[in-house]
Amino acid sequence: MGGGRCGAVQPMGGAECAARRGGEMAAAAAAESGPRRVGFVGAGRMAEAIAQGLIQAGKVEARHVLASAPTDRNLCRFQEVLQNCSLVFFATKPHILPAVLVEVAPVVTAEHILVSVAAGVSLSTLEELLPPTARVLRVSPNLPCVVQEGATVMARGRHAGSGEAGLLRTLLEACGQCEEVPEAQVDVHTGLSGSGVAFVCAFSEALADGAMKMGMPAGLAHRIAAQTLLGTAKMLLQKGQHPAELRTDVCTPGGTTIYGLHALERGGLRAAAMSAVEAATCRARELSRK
Repeated sequence: MGGGRCGAVQPMGGAECAARRGGEMAAAAAAESGPRRVGFVGAGRMAEAIAQGLIQAGKVEARHVLASAPTDRNLCRFQEVLQNCSLVFFATKPHILPAVLVEVAPVVTAEHILVSVAAGVSLSTLEELLPPTARVLRVSPNLPCVVQEGATVMARGRHAGSGEAGLLRTLLEACGQCEEVPEAQVDVHTGLSGSGVAFVCAFSEALADGAMKMGMPAGLAHRIAAQTLLGTAKMLLQKGQHPAELRTDVCTPGGTTIYGLHALERGGLRAAAMSAVEAATCRARELSRK
């Protein structure tokens, strides 16, 4: 990777087109074998989840993962990450990211693929703060990436092509499910799946509490509740069923399940879950506007 610094970037000319084509070819090749080094600017829970997923899946060696966490004193070190890695994930807090991008912009080259994990920061904002032809993508993962069962969506910037998208999808599929979507769907995914992890945990805890109320030991109740969620999710994904179909399969006339479902409906579970996703999505969109 070239280490030269970029000042103001001029409109793409012949040499720049060649560099861009070279970058696309490099991305396509990397999609087959994986990048040699992956950088993280920001080293919080989500960065750790993605890194662990990639390492556990054998997509990149642990010694080839570089990370730098932001403080007021080490912004300059972010440039070192870019100088040593062609694929870089930006996983800082959203309000910190603009200052980080301004700091690294001088060392962004045609070889870089830049991926933002920051919630609420739009592609247009990212592109405004980076050189005009920077290849930028935005991803919204969730915490189960750490156990390779994540749900991630990604959206491309104006200069990210199929090679970059293919490389990123190949890597992130090692962490679970990964789908490309229009950027407008990224905030919805944040509300559904990013925040949804907490919603599912609340439901799992409630199921276990119900079993404890009826006399089951706490540890056993929590293990069985979690396994029930896991098994149900696998059935939905592997069989491709609509949840209503599987729910009907479990119900028998006058049986235990229909009585339990009636109690859930009386408690407003369905409306509460819909409202939770709506509230989280609206908050994500609010952050995007800010």
